[in-house]
Amino acid sequence: MKKIVKYIFPALSCVAIAFSVATFNKVKASNSAAAISTQPVDLTYAAEKALPSVVHIKYVQNSKVQTIDVQADPFDFFDPFGGFFGRGQGGTQKRQVQTPKRTATGSGVIISADGYIVTNNHVVDGADELTVTLENNKEYSARIIGADKNTDLALIKIDGKGLPAITIANSDDIKVGEWVLAVGNPLGLNNTVTAGIVSAKARSLGANGVESFIQTDAAINKGNSGGALVNTKGELIGINAMLYSETGSYAGYGFAIPTTIMNKVVEDLKQYGTVQRAVIGIQGGNVKDYVDAEKEKGNEVDLGTMEGIYVAKVIEDGAAADAGIEKGDVIIEVDGQKVTKMAELQEHIAKKRPGDKITITYLHNKKKQSKNVVLKNEQGNVKVVKNADLDVLGGNFREITDAQKQQLGISYGLEVVKVNNGRLKDAGVSPRFIIQRVNDETIKTLDDLQKIVKSASVSKDPVLYIQGIYPTGKKAYFAVPLQD
Repeated sequence: MKKIVKYIFPALSCVAIAFSVATFNKVKASNSAAAISTQPVDLTYAAEKALPSVVHIKYVQNSKVQTIDVQADPFDFFDPFGGFFGRGQGGTQKRQVQTPKRTATGSGVIISADGYIVTNNHVVDGADELTVTLENNKEYSARIIGADKNTDLALIKIDGKGLPAITIANSDDIKVGEWVLAVGNPLGLNNTVTAGIVSAKARSLGANGVESFIQTDAAINKGNSGGALVNTKGELIGINAMLYSETGSYAGYGFAIPTTIMNKVVEDLKQYGTVQRAVIGIQGGNVKDYVDAEKEKGNEVDLGTMEGIYVAKVIEDGAAADAGIEKGDVIIEVDGQKVTKMAELQEHIAKKRPGDKITITYLHNKKKQSKNVVLKNEQGNVKVVKNADLDVLGGNFREITDAQKQQLGISYGLEVVKVNNGRLKDAGVSPRFIIQRVNDETIKTLDDLQKIVKSASVSKDPVLYIQGIYPTGKKAYFAVPLQD
């Protein structure tokens, strides 16, 4: 479970209360008050419905050998790796270390009878093995279908049939004050249910790239990550993701990713392997935050409203720029739906794909205007963005040998064995070139290169900046575009 640590220093005030009791007057309850049930909410049905759909996930990252830079001891004259020129001068040395095997646990929610499970990205990120255990203690190996760091969601799959899939509700329909259950596997206590209410909606914490959390006071602890937040019908309304705490354990509030965001991410991961993220092309924040910041500087600001999203910057060639939205405008509605803060706007846009049209209502010089906007992707177009594979490079690779390491005085790299038609050939990369760094990341294995190619292919700047060395010792640098 991710945690948001916040230190709060309460201000205490002493209040003297004097009272006297003379008589008790009978007061007739109003008809509306009498209509309110005094019976407690029965959550047993919701628990029975949700528990079979929530699974335990065991994460394993195997031990690996890694090469790291360590500070050399300037007085270690007997260190064969120090070299003559390093003696008495410090510097760094290359050392190989064995990383320990890592295990962790989390939760997930079965969303289809054929084995699709939603969890958090941080529950599965970097895993070599994933084991899913159902409520009936049946175990399955799971594979990752796709993951999205920006929303902290991941989709995994087990091979099963007739699995107890949860019913998914529309999180837009929930209300503040509504009773909810958090279901998961906290602190090693499997199949745990805690109850609370929806404390707030569209909460932003600055932890993810896209967020509009449901806040709840149902107890959430480590291990609840990826578990279910359900309504009184046992229907899924959110995926538990974070807790708010000074200690790392439950201290009042947890946060769940709403199903409105989850549904879109799941559909994209199934269909495309990556999220088709639409962007409006602005930078900004809540109007109130902007006005308060300006007041602290001694500036008086009148935007015509204290609710909405202040546009601090319009991205060139973005969707908002195309529609004529300018810096200083205030967005107040999207598709006729009122938006009072950035998290609400993010949640609405997160449901869309590049190429979708929306209507934005905003204040320009305090005058209300509406424009139709065609959303774009982060690369500034409306094309489908897919994770690129190594095939796009048009090359064959292998890890360098010990002899190459010794000859060139290097400790890692991937040799380009063959160059076919593809991005490497277009950029002028030739066989025998050794790739050592790509986009400032160290490249030691094919997996390292594959991860960076996938990540760069869906980024705002789909380019590989490759650094390396030829067998002659000559160093070289290449920029390899992944798109035309």
